[in-house]
Amino acid sequence: MNLWELPVSAFTDEVASDSPAPGGGAVAGLQAAVGAALGVMVAQLTQGRKKYEAFAENAAEAEKKLNSLRGRMLAAMEQDCQAFREVSAAFALPRETEEEKARRSEAIQEKLRVCTQTPLNLMALCDEAMAAVTSMLGRCNSTCSSDLGMAALSLKAALQGAWLNVCINITSLKDRAFAEECRKKGEALMARALPAADRCFSEVLKSTGVSGPLATEHP
Repeated sequence: MNLWELPVSAFTDEVASDSPAPGGGAVAGLQAAVGAALGVMVAQLTQGRKKYEAFAENAAEAEKKLNSLRGRMLAAMEQDCQAFREVSAAFALPRETEEEKARRSEAIQEKLRVCTQTPLNLMALCDEAMAAVTSMLGRCNSTCSSDLGMAALSLKAALQGAWLNVCINITSLKDRAFAEECRKKGEALMARALPAADRCFSEVLKSTGVSGPLATEHP
């Protein structure tokens, strides 16, 4: 059974176990899928309502995009676990002879590349989803604007979690050119998506009309 097919309680039991997988990478995939799902809900609640007729086309586009991304984010949960299992298997290879040591080292590096690319791919999905979510900012059913804000926050958490996995893996890569390429791609995604998430949260918060020291964007 795939991770995304597990009941919520069963999945959290798996995460809470002493097994290192599923871990942060799988949780980031789920967090991203939840954010995309919230965006789909907002899009659906915006369409078919006369008051928001002017936003219907944009909402329909966002819904289609986010639904596609949601499935890929769920798949990323299993991909992350598989990548971890494969790198663990590489570390377990024999290393008695020089030939075995060389083969083991090569296998570890090959699997570490996959372990780096997998969360980087999730970051790209989060970036795409963030663009779709924020396209509905101020252009959606106002009664579910808080859900739109939560969608952005969920995607932000997933993006940052995936970035942590990228960062921890590139430190072990011997292919420094590939490591640097991944670092630059990740930083570019962070630089674009994080401000969008913060802006969404801030604007949704302002729209509530609540004021005071707690009703501010966290720095």
